[in-house]
Amino acid sequence: MAVDWIGFSYAAAIIFGGFMGYKKKGSVMSLMAGLVFGGFSAYGAYNISNNPTDIKVSFLSAGLLSLVMGMRYKKSGKILPAGIMTGLSLLMVFRLLLLLIV
Repeated sequence: MAVDWIGFSYAAAIIFGGFMGYKKKGSVMSLMAGLVFGGFSAYGAYNISNNPTDIKVSFLSAGLLSLVMGMRYKKSGKILPAGIMTGLSLLMVFRLLLLLIV
């Protein structure tokens, strides 16, 4: 059983980003979204650690987050946080698809 360190790191980045949005701007919505998406991503990383082909939860959370943050990036044009989270989420989606292929 190999631990999905990349998945857990991605989940930690999401939670950290939500916390920083709350701390800097007082956005409770950022905190809640960070906790929810980070929690789902951590659960997905746990599933992948147990079964490398079980990508459903991780794929759903990373795909949805890339879509939402991609729309925010397109609307605002700001690299932080929308652009970076879009890029990380897209990389995670591609990584998960590679797990199915390999």
